[in-house]
Amino acid sequence: MMDHDMELLREYARHSSEEAFAGLVARHISLVYSSALRQVRDPFLAEEITQAVFIILARKAGSIRAKTILSGWLYRTTRFTAANVLRTESNRQRHEQEAQMQSTLDNDLAGGVWHELSPMLDEAMNRLGQTERDALLLRYFENRSLREVGSALGTNEECARKRVARGLEKLHAFFSKRGVSSTTAIIAGAISANSVQAVPAALAKTVTAAAVAKGASAGGSTLTLIKGALKLMAWTKAKTVIVAGVAAVLTLGTTTIAVFHNRAHADPYSRTQELSSDLEAQYAQYTGMRPEQVAKAFFEACNQKDWTEFAKFYPYPFDDKVKNLYGGLQVVSLGKPFWGWERSGMKYGGVFVPYEVRLKNGEVHKWRLAIYYDHSDKHWYIDGGTP
Repeated sequence: MMDHDMELLREYARHSSEEAFAGLVARHISLVYSSALRQVRDPFLAEEITQAVFIILARKAGSIRAKTILSGWLYRTTRFTAANVLRTESNRQRHEQEAQMQSTLDNDLAGGVWHELSPMLDEAMNRLGQTERDALLLRYFENRSLREVGSALGTNEECARKRVARGLEKLHAFFSKRGVSSTTAIIAGAISANSVQAVPAALAKTVTAAAVAKGASAGGSTLTLIKGALKLMAWTKAKTVIVAGVAAVLTLGTTTIAVFHNRAHADPYSRTQELSSDLEAQYAQYTGMRPEQVAKAFFEACNQKDWTEFAKFYPYPFDDKVKNLYGGLQVVSLGKPFWGWERSGMKYGGVFVPYEVRLKNGEVHKWRLAIYYDHSDKHWYIDGGTP
């Protein structure tokens, strides 16, 4: 089935086959529309996002790699496009108004764990690595067998099972930190039963016609969505290349830990702004801690090997490899906290705290800790940039 996706895409890319593209739309439109609806809470905006995503697919059909999991690619593109919608103030206000109302989706699925996790599902999925995200999309959003998942990922059934289990554990940790009490089995069942909803009857036909025309007949707002999403996709790809080339390389095997110690040139942010004393005081008043205090408390937990305290800040599963790496580290210095803006113009939602630490093996690491404040559970979390 997954190989057939790429056959249809190649057929469309080579011969502009509307029939082939219509087949792709029929297969994946429910996934795209459902994801968009969860994020923007507006059926009309969700339809526009869906149309934009498939126009982008049509434009990029010839450049998508043969081994791409198409459902994963579409899911990520939906995320970029929805994020671009919510960046504008007017749409953000509309989103907040819609969030106060029960959408059609929520009316159908009121109560139960799905009602709790669905507003956060796409953010949680976005935090997974690509392989784990693709595995969960295939397994629970498309209800594929583990054998089919393994085949699509180029591995066997047992490896697919482990990747799915790993992804579910990370989702469970994410939701637990945000007050959703559940198990991996219940989360898996809720996603499988509810994550993909039926789309409006005429949407597939409308989307196919707009996409095969490469957006020539699309309205101005849809074209704006496409332009913004493409810019985000291009910058994310560039940032991935930068990080892969010069950021930390952690090989947590039995013998080696290889690290680039100074990652100063891996900066994806075009503009930064140090926090003034007044801003830091506002953070302290509102959250109970200044950003520098958050970083200090996190590193102190590492130094003392206090994994209970560590877990309060670190919202991901961790094992003995993480403990062996971080345990006993010493802080050399902490810098002035700052905000950062990506080249796309998007501001990171949290705060960065520069640091220099010495691991117990003597290696010195110099980078910045990304931290964010979760308003729902009134707590600071580490979002990246660990040694």
